[in-house]
Amino acid sequence: MSVTMTVKQQQFNAAMEKYDKKPEYQLVGRVVSFAVIVLQVLLAVLTISQSIGPAQQVLVFAAAYIAADFINGLVHMFMDNNDDYESPAGPLVASFHLHHRTPRYKKNNVLFVYYHESGAKIWLAFFLVFAVLGVWQGVLSGVAAYGVLYFSVLSSIAEVSHYLCHVPLSGMTRFLGQIGLLMSKRHHRPHHTEDNVNYAFLNGMTDPLLNVIAKHVYPGYKKTTDIHYAQYAGADTENRA
Repeated sequence: MSVTMTVKQQQFNAAMEKYDKKPEYQLVGRVVSFAVIVLQVLLAVLTISQSIGPAQQVLVFAAAYIAADFINGLVHMFMDNNDDYESPAGPLVASFHLHHRTPRYKKNNVLFVYYHESGAKIWLAFFLVFAVLGVWQGVLSGVAAYGVLYFSVLSSIAEVSHYLCHVPLSGMTRFLGQIGLLMSKRHHRPHHTEDNVNYAFLNGMTDPLLNVIAKHVYPGYKKTTDIHYAQYAGADTENRA
């Protein structure tokens, strides 16, 4: 093993020690979950009074669906390959990587998952702050307002879709994966069995594009960040277990 890899493993372990011992790091997820849900409700209240017609609703929802699949995939790609464990956010980065060693998650109600897993989306909380301000001030209205609303909700649903790939499925959730509204286990499996592929996790429709980007930008997580936690002896982070 190279000296660089050994150093990265030491940095990972140090970051996880901070995550485990400093409650403020685990508090981040709880605060972000609460903020995302509150802001989504505010955004919905500000938006639903506006009417854009059924045809535009369908088109905006479809565009938001594609955007949510792609953007959440990009964020996932960045996080899976991020190895900056010594930054202030390093413990959060390290805890995120542990989801790769957890093939099966605890069974929970999907509404709880929607709320709880939204805590991993710090970027979404910031997006929602600007979206709410934009709609409130009239900068975003009509199609744009519904677009940011649908995008934000679908970004949280993407977390549910990913979660469902790691638990036993009911007939309905299996059906939703088979018809492509949510991601199927079959589509998500290569992300864990192969390398540097299939980062999208709403339904995976944008993975062909994401895979091209990943190939040209990153060497792959199995050669880097998946090895960084190889010497970590602690438990998996609670939100991924």
